[in-house]
Amino acid sequence: MLKISVTSKLDGIRSWSLQALDTCPGSISSPGVLVDACKGCYATTGNYNYPNVKAPRLHNREDWTRLSWVDDMVNELNNDRYFRWFDSGDMYTLGLAEKILEVMVRTPWCKHWLPTRMHKFPKFKQVLADMQALKNVMVRFSSDSVNGEYIKKLHGSVIIPDIESVKKGMTLCRAYENSGKCNGCRACYDKKVKVIAYPAHGVKMHKVIRILKAA
Repeated sequence: MLKISVTSKLDGIRSWSLQALDTCPGSISSPGVLVDACKGCYATTGNYNYPNVKAPRLHNREDWTRLSWVDDMVNELNNDRYFRWFDSGDMYTLGLAEKILEVMVRTPWCKHWLPTRMHKFPKFKQVLADMQALKNVMVRFSSDSVNGEYIKKLHGSVIIPDIESVKKGMTLCRAYENSGKCNGCRACYDKKVKVIAYPAHGVKMHKVIRILKAA
């Protein structure tokens, strides 16, 4: 049985997610150490800690292995025009990535946005390239920085300390102007938008930034 999430930020756009960090091998910079962007992960705080929020993400980790999962996802997205993969978690195994690619191929009417750090692992190179080649898919490789540092032509998103830190070449996420909601913006799905800059939000993320500045 599919467990689809609806996050308030996304104007009702639905998403499929997994438990944060547990399924995020790209979040680790060295044994026991998270990359800066993941130290302040929003999906490890607040509502994400409630059992009823964790439950569907834990369920999904087993559910995607079903033989009928791809067919079920395609049918589920019949009326969706936009879909977000992973408001928490990541496609931690190649088998999952290949199934997601098949869903994307079979739902050309729906625009997919997939943020990921799995580009760090060579075995994911081809499946990510196949995803990005689809007209209805935008894969955004996430930078590990919280200070606006990113590699051009590689990263598609980065965290910045505040709105004043946005630089040329970045498209500023303006959810902060709309009570944290997208409010009709679909820049994250747009292939023409090269790099989205997300202003840091949340107590945990701001603490990470303060520690880095003091170091």
